[in-house]
Amino acid sequence: MAASGSGGAGRADNGYGSQQPRRRKGPGALATTYLVIYNVVMTAGWLVIAVGIVRAYLTKGSYHSLYYSIEKPLKFFQTGALLEILHCAFGIVPSSVVLTAFQVMSRVFLTWAVTHSVKEVQNEDSVLLFVVAWTITEIIRYSFYTFSLLNHLPYLIKWARYTLFIVLYPMGVSGELLTIYAALPFVRQAGLYSISLPNKYNFSFDYYTFLILVMISYIPSKYTIMLRFCVKTVYAKLTENPSD
Repeated sequence: MAASGSGGAGRADNGYGSQQPRRRKGPGALATTYLVIYNVVMTAGWLVIAVGIVRAYLTKGSYHSLYYSIEKPLKFFQTGALLEILHCAFGIVPSSVVLTAFQVMSRVFLTWAVTHSVKEVQNEDSVLLFVVAWTITEIIRYSFYTFSLLNHLPYLIKWARYTLFIVLYPMGVSGELLTIYAALPFVRQAGLYSISLPNKYNFSFDYYTFLILVMISYIPSKYTIMLRFCVKTVYAKLTENPSD
């Protein structure tokens, strides 16, 4: 979670959706200053990624293999979201540590343990699919948090925050699933991150099977999250202050 304050929203949205603004006491002055700086930096970082994607497309004239143009900033700023877990752990923001950790780590996992580790999938169109979804989502989300902390939330950002997840969420999830699926044969062939018996620890681990289980887990978890987004968004719209 990046921030929470007047008109802010919780991180419990996997980065794609929205959640009802929590009307509660915001962070102190020092914490607010830190959160504003953090969110501004993260917004700028994802804007850099967006510009990189557009520039690479205009240069190459194709959307294929654009991942390499934004690989470094993507890894840096997506990994930077790990700080959001600490924000919750230290009570700077009032969101669940467990839920925030689960959501942040799922993206970090896909960034490093799948896309980075399996070089062959970096040319897949599915990578660009989730990268574009993440980029648009995070620009909106961090901007939302920044302006909420400053008590000056533009209607356009608020509208985007509570509306665009309808498209961005399934777009991102589809890209993530297709990327993991594309990685499976390469993981199996190379035995990536797998541990075979016998060994001195008497322990075995099959990363190929683990990725399949991850894909299966998407069905109940992502459906539940999407349904929760819809309910929270409808509730937020029904209870929002017309003067906001």
